[in-house]
Amino acid sequence: MSNSYRRREFLSKLGVGAAALPFVAGLPAVMGAQPAGPLKRKNKQRVIVMFSPNGVVQDQYWPETEGADFELTPILQPLADFKDKMLLLHGVSNKVGGDGDSHMRGMSCLLTGAELLPGNIQGGSNTPAGWASDISVDQELKNFLQSQPTTATRFGSLEFGVEIRNEADPWTRMVYAGKNRPIAPTQDPYSMFTRMYGRSKDDDLLRSVLDDVKDQLKSVGSRVGKEAQEMMQEHQSFVSEMERDLREAAQQKLDLPAPNLEDGVSLRQSNMPKISRMQIDLLVNGFANNMNRVATLQYSNSVGQVRMKWLGINEPHHQLSHDPDMKEDSQKKLTKINQWFAGEMHYLLKRLAETKEPGTDESLLDNTLVIWTNELGKGNSHTLQNIPMLLVGSAAGFKMGRYLKLGNVAHNRLWMTLTSAFGHELESFGVKNLCDGGKLNLA
Repeated sequence: MSNSYRRREFLSKLGVGAAALPFVAGLPAVMGAQPAGPLKRKNKQRVIVMFSPNGVVQDQYWPETEGADFELTPILQPLADFKDKMLLLHGVSNKVGGDGDSHMRGMSCLLTGAELLPGNIQGGSNTPAGWASDISVDQELKNFLQSQPTTATRFGSLEFGVEIRNEADPWTRMVYAGKNRPIAPTQDPYSMFTRMYGRSKDDDLLRSVLDDVKDQLKSVGSRVGKEAQEMMQEHQSFVSEMERDLREAAQQKLDLPAPNLEDGVSLRQSNMPKISRMQIDLLVNGFANNMNRVATLQYSNSVGQVRMKWLGINEPHHQLSHDPDMKEDSQKKLTKINQWFAGEMHYLLKRLAETKEPGTDESLLDNTLVIWTNELGKGNSHTLQNIPMLLVGSAAGFKMGRYLKLGNVAHNRLWMTLTSAFGHELESFGVKNLCDGGKLNLA
């Protein structure tokens, strides 16, 4: 087997291509970086953003009663075990304007709170658009936590995907390392497993790849303009960090053994339930071993057309979401689809709740906040108002076990409230004038 073939195979297992290697945000985390020392803070705050697409069936999702006595609607019923740990927020809206259709802005502005850049990707509106123009809140938190020795971890964040369309566009990306820098989620659990646990055996191969990348960067760097040269310097710094980590990396001691993944599960829609559970198991294991403090779990994508045949539903999800409210059969199927997503969230919460913090009597859920959200409030109207926002867990210090109606507040203010709960105070996040009023009072 040739060395070049082995390199391509190695990079493929990591979920990146050789050409993309120096451009992947958070690249130093690809190999086994120096594990962080034990955390001194008692509260190991963590956050997970879970995404499902195409809006919700309003009367099957939102309760009628506000406050602590809210009833569990059919879509939320699978989460009954965690009602006292829930905070359901009605009236959080994506008010970001600008180019792109509602699906595009709903997806790529969801975590960034920032407008899309001009571009040539044409959606259902009159104005084409490009990528988001700012960092997403998960990466903002990651950078803040990674900047401090007491909260820095091996990866900082991990991005998990389940049945996402292969195309890279504003409908498929919600995580951004910065302006014009989308981060692709890893859909293949075997690739994620290799990234999390495959370390020293690949070090020599990675060194060889890095040598080639350094030479390519030097060659290209002398032939581009000033702005491009600045980007090349940033990529070179990524390579330097990886080389440093290779020199200093020590074998990581795992508090929780790596999960045993079922062999031979292919990436096809019929295997979506299996892939989901494998990804969740890996996510929980990463938290237990202090590999990261931030994670995203993205199911499908905006305009997602998954056919959930295991639920007895043959129509594509997005197609169903366009049917009118009066079409009862479609509403029942959409409710069933969202109940399935709620069931996967229940599995995630259960795994967090039953997994102990190493050396303590606390569970991972005691120190984790899980946020389940969507790019739309309602599928057939494409509204960006009343975006579903369900928060579960104790990490943020919010008062849980209740349903709040907030009126019509910009979701930028919710993300400011989230970062503040982690000790990261921001004067604004995303579009500045959408932050008027500041943080929300969720205490």
